[in-house]
Amino acid sequence: MEKSPSRTWRPACVLSIAGSDSGGGAGLQADLKTVSALGGYAASAVSALTVQNTLGVQEVIPVPARTICAQVRSVLDDIHPDAVKISMIPIPEAAEPLAGILKGHACRNIVLDPVMVSTSGHSLVDDVCMKGIVRHLFPLSRIVTPNLEEVRVLTGVCPRRKQDYERAAKMLLDMGPEAVLIKGGHAGAGRRSSDYLLCSDTPYAPVLVSSPRIPSKNLHGTGCTLSAAIAFFLASGAELTDAVSSAKEYVYHAIKTGRNMQVGQGNGPLNHFFDPKPLKRKK
Repeated sequence: MEKSPSRTWRPACVLSIAGSDSGGGAGLQADLKTVSALGGYAASAVSALTVQNTLGVQEVIPVPARTICAQVRSVLDDIHPDAVKISMIPIPEAAEPLAGILKGHACRNIVLDPVMVSTSGHSLVDDVCMKGIVRHLFPLSRIVTPNLEEVRVLTGVCPRRKQDYERAAKMLLDMGPEAVLIKGGHAGAGRRSSDYLLCSDTPYAPVLVSSPRIPSKNLHGTGCTLSAAIAFFLASGAELTDAVSSAKEYVYHAIKTGRNMQVGQGNGPLNHFFDPKPLKRKK
């Protein structure tokens, strides 16, 4: 009988805790595609089932908190991911026990994308759920990545000028994360898509991360893709600012190469596999 070869290397592993998108463009599916395309190993914990396509969300079915936590614990016990990406947590009972599991496993690279409303305007997480996420999960996060509408809901600030972005980012930092990336892509106008990064260890040195704005109807899952890419680069050992910059560049190319793609009748997905990488060894 042939002897099994020794296992001498492991890839960078990312656990995504997210809602499943039946249309395949956002949520868990976007996370898995992103991590895989970049050369990482993606594990998953389903937090909700959504009935949706490129035209919008028709229904959201939350997964029980007990089942969400069981999935997360199972992955952490065995695979030991190098980063955890969290997005939709649709029930208030899930945030506190989930935080306990992440703390118990000393998870370090937690990227939290506080998904609240879908691109089509469908509410995905209510105020009670979001309060639990802010209280229990924000303080564990390496970085939180809200878009402009989520910033407005969380802080009451509608960022338009640099001073608004800075004020909102500092308010979000006060909620406990190590860093905040305010995604400005929804600002709409302008030749560039700019995001605002503020870190707790350098609160007076904000970083503007930008790329050329590309006209496209295929933008479904852009925020999910960006935060999943940040998680991958952190899992690979990159410093936070470099991880954000590399993720921004990946999203730019995924939008650019997918702008003429036809998938569905509405807001289509990005081209995640414009330059797929083989599974990479973790450094």
